[in-house]
Amino acid sequence: MDFKKFSEMIMIEQTLFALPFAYLGVLFAGGGGFVDWVWVTIALVAARTAGMSFNRVIDIEIDRKNPRTKDRILARGDANPAEVLVYGAAASLVLIFAAYMLNTLCFYLSFAAVALLATYSYFKRFTSSSHYYLGLVEAAAPVGGYLGVTGEFDALPFILGAAIMMWIAGLDLVYAIQDVDFDREERLYSFPARYGVERTLMASALSYVAAIAALSAAGFLARRGTGYWVAVACVAVIFTAQQRLARGEDPASAIKQFFELNRYVAPVLFIGTFLDVYIDQG
Repeated sequence: MDFKKFSEMIMIEQTLFALPFAYLGVLFAGGGGFVDWVWVTIALVAARTAGMSFNRVIDIEIDRKNPRTKDRILARGDANPAEVLVYGAAASLVLIFAAYMLNTLCFYLSFAAVALLATYSYFKRFTSSSHYYLGLVEAAAPVGGYLGVTGEFDALPFILGAAIMMWIAGLDLVYAIQDVDFDREERLYSFPARYGVERTLMASALSYVAAIAALSAAGFLARRGTGYWVAVACVAVIFTAQQRLARGEDPASAIKQFFELNRYVAPVLFIGTFLDVYIDQG
């Protein structure tokens, strides 16, 4: 498989989108050193690669049936599932090695991280909580970034992780609305398929409120400064705009704009926290 197909398969732009999650954890731990940033970056990229590889293989038959996903690289037959599994396994080993280079605690926890990455795709087959499970997978990034610097358990990274978990869950709930009819036909347990669009939008809004509450709790606990709080305020504005869009009259156009807005959340949080750590409190 050439690099173009590989990057398409793992959606490399979403890997860049996820990097600030891990960096947020590093910043809340005080910033660490250059080597910490390098290994955290490698671990995050490896985790995303492993997760997407496993997902594409596990969901290949579902993707072939779904009009929205039938053009994905494995679904259209442009890659060998066995080859993709090898990529996933190799990326998992890189993740474990990067965690080992950070510290012993991260090394032990990396096996749990691989298990999360390998099991997420199965959840929608039997529970509507799959959106929150995806959030849990993404929450491992800031937790891992923080522990990668400190090597010790603390409540703070898990509060930060809860913020990411609820944000991603709220995002994925809206994303799943696109497939509500397909999921019902295939008897997949997405939240929209089981509870309907209105309840899904309500659950998404409540998840976003919980995310802002967790970001605020983490900020107070860490005694963050102006840069961080401006970033949280901006995220709250983005979340509000997203929820309004999700309730628009043209669902297809609204969801597209919803995700375009979402691109700004992670960079805004990262920049605000970075300025707080290295300038406001530097």
